Amino acid sequence: MLKHYKITVTGKVQGVWYRQSTLNQAKGLNIKGFVKNLDNGEVYIEAEAPEEQLKILLDWCAKGPEFARVDAVSFKESSLEYFDDFEVLR
Repeated sequence: MLKHYKITVTGKVQGVWYRQSTLNQAKGLNIKGFVKNLDNGEVYIEAEAPEEQLKILLDWCAKGPEFARVDAVSFKESSLEYFDDFEVLR
C-alpha cells in the first residue's frame, strides 16, 4: 500500500550534495516524488512508496551524504499525489 510522506531535514544540508544523494537513494528504492532546498536552509522532500521503503529513506535522511550534518528529520503522512518519478526541484 502506497504512502505519501512530507519530510523536512534540518542541519547543514545545503551545499553538501544532499538533494542529489536523496535522488540516488529514492531511485534505488523505487520511491517517487521530489526533493528541494528551502530558503530557510532546510531540505524538503515529498516521497511516495510502500511504508517499508519510506522508512529506509527516513533512516538515510537522518545520516545524509558524507559532508552533511543532520540535526533533525521530521515527517508527516499526507494524501497521495501519484508522482511519475523522483526529481530534484530547483
